[in-house]
Amino acid sequence: MNATPPTPRFGRLIGVSLGPGDPELITRRGWAALQSGARWAYPVKKAAERSYALDIARRGGLDIPQDAVELVFPMTRDAEALARAWARAAAQTVQLLAEGRDLVFLVEGDASTYSTFRHLARAARELAAEIEVDTIAGVSSFAAAAALADVALAEEDETVAVIPAAYGTALIEHLLDEFDTLVLMKVKPLLDEVIEMLERRGLLATSCFIEKAGAPGERVVRDVASLRGETVNYLSLLLVSNPKRARGELRRGCRRRAEHAAARSIPPAHTMEAALANSVEGLAP
Repeated sequence: MNATPPTPRFGRLIGVSLGPGDPELITRRGWAALQSGARWAYPVKKAAERSYALDIARRGGLDIPQDAVELVFPMTRDAEALARAWARAAAQTVQLLAEGRDLVFLVEGDASTYSTFRHLARAARELAAEIEVDTIAGVSSFAAAAALADVALAEEDETVAVIPAAYGTALIEHLLDEFDTLVLMKVKPLLDEVIEMLERRGLLATSCFIEKAGAPGERVVRDVASLRGETVNYLSLLLVSNPKRARGELRRGCRRRAEHAAARSIPPAHTMEAALANSVEGLAP
């Protein structure tokens, strides 16, 4: 009778968020994973090209393992080409994990925010459902950008929306009436159109452009109108605040119920005074 072959033990697939560019923003947990002896994988747009994520680790003084592996994710809208690339990357990932060794995937920014990691993890699990995935959170580009520009994304009860600018100015303009702050990601292709719309809405003075936050060559531009006609870096975004937005009344029901319950639990003042007097009398010799 033939013995059942053992089920292969897969290593963990670990998404390590590196932050948007400054290696000092790598979390302690992310740093530990990078130095854990796990194999590294990192994304590139085409074979043998420099990896932005790998550069963050390199600038942090980390030694790049000799057996680090690149995974190619081309920048294209061709659905068939993308499907082939994802299939190759997922198959390569599963093959590496089948060796039983953990694999850390280097992620610029945060692994749960506009990241290839979630797609890669999903595709790998479609090939091997038992693969364990561990996501290490990190600093998102817009959080780092707000800190760099010394502006708040939200205060008190304000609302925030984060969208790719590629959805167009019609949607952006609609959302300006629904949210106090808009984060417009990957603003490069529509920058002039967005500037024109912000000027018409009187919001240029409360907008800020941030490029390559945390990386060499970072810059903050508060005179957003001065960017008209300029070709900006792909890693750029706009923070737009709309202080004129009309807000509805907030429902405070939970807070009122809590205050009411607290009030009911506090006895009236005269009852408290009587109880205190009795306690004092009980302590008398």
